[in-house]
Amino acid sequence: MQTIHITGGRPLSGTLRPACAKNSVLPLLAASLLCRAPCAFTHVPRLSDVDTSLALLRAVGAGAMRQGTTVTTWPVPDCTLTGAVPPAQAGAMRSSVFYLAPLLCRCGTVRLPLPGGCRLGPRPVDIHLAGLTAMGAQVELSADAIRITRNGWLHGTDFTLRLPSVGATLTLLMAATQAAGDTVLRGAACEPEIVDMARFLQACGASVTGAGTPVITVRGGRELSGAVFAPVPDRIAAATYAAAAACAGGAVTVEHCPPALLDSFLVFLERSGCDIQRGRTRFTVTRQRRLQGGQELVTGGWPAFATDTAPLAAAVLLTAAGESTIRDTLFQSRFACAEGFAALGADTAVGEGGRCLTVRGVETLHGARLHAPDLRGGAALLLAALCAGGESLLYDAGHISRGYEDLPGDLHTLGALCR
Repeated sequence: MQTIHITGGRPLSGTLRPACAKNSVLPLLAASLLCRAPCAFTHVPRLSDVDTSLALLRAVGAGAMRQGTTVTTWPVPDCTLTGAVPPAQAGAMRSSVFYLAPLLCRCGTVRLPLPGGCRLGPRPVDIHLAGLTAMGAQVELSADAIRITRNGWLHGTDFTLRLPSVGATLTLLMAATQAAGDTVLRGAACEPEIVDMARFLQACGASVTGAGTPVITVRGGRELSGAVFAPVPDRIAAATYAAAAACAGGAVTVEHCPPALLDSFLVFLERSGCDIQRGRTRFTVTRQRRLQGGQELVTGGWPAFATDTAPLAAAVLLTAAGESTIRDTLFQSRFACAEGFAALGADTAVGEGGRCLTVRGVETLHGARLHAPDLRGGAALLLAALCAGGESLLYDAGHISRGYEDLPGDLHTLGALCR
């Protein structure tokens, strides 16, 4: 069980560069199965979820390897691939769902054990399945797995998502490139990771227009080649570094990351009393005084406040003057980190079935023994401990490595005492 030791009370100073986005590279690795030539992805962090993705690719018969910060995949004949995703990889991460469309297109059938990942409450895949059904696939559901088959090629369709699901948009975008005819996805998610997927597919020869808007059009049936591709910077890691400066004080610069990728979070920090200096591909967060609360944050699809930043915002508000509320519209158990906040001496309350966190700012926090409940909640507890007096121990910290290559090491380079 991984444990992080944190001694709080030290302001931060320095510059960091986020790696490419985990939430982009994981579906991109799945999409590479559609390609008939090698694909190379640059500046990929060493994350446990990336390792799981590479193991999954190899397990279904594809080629995948890492050399430094570059991950390369290469094609194999259809007959070499298997559409059966191993339970070990499916259960280890939610992103195994991204293999439904590529394996269905390549193998004609795919069986996916119910995917795992952070315990954030129900996260149905009904939109993914409804869209694939509209393209001609047949879906069978059992208590422990999803099985999808196709008779002949998928066909284009005009499909409206009942809500702008990022995962469903990515899944249907991949499938549409291999479907016969045109596909129109309405009510699509607009996140930067959607744009990134479209950029990659276009680089490989696909015809995709409208990515980043609610209506995406794909002209399907084109064979995809490979590409050397630089995924978008990790906006959630960038927000984490920004939140660290807000929690601990000092000044932190994040470079090689356009501030527009996390504008809603930077605006939140400004309203809280941080000074934000923006450049084209970098920004600096400075906090020199006690922050102000009194905010009402609601998560939503891009460009609204991102759900993954909700626990980070909560950590920032723990010592801000006034009462604030954060509502998460996507995940029921987003604020499992509230128990850890309370152990640090924070005044928080969870309501609305786990979807709402009320934070009444206190002047000081103290060290405590903490348990990371999930990826972003664990990161939030680490940040909160940076501004707590004394030493804190964060147990079950392995959750954090699913989204950050070395968050304690990154913070240590900024002057934090954590290891």
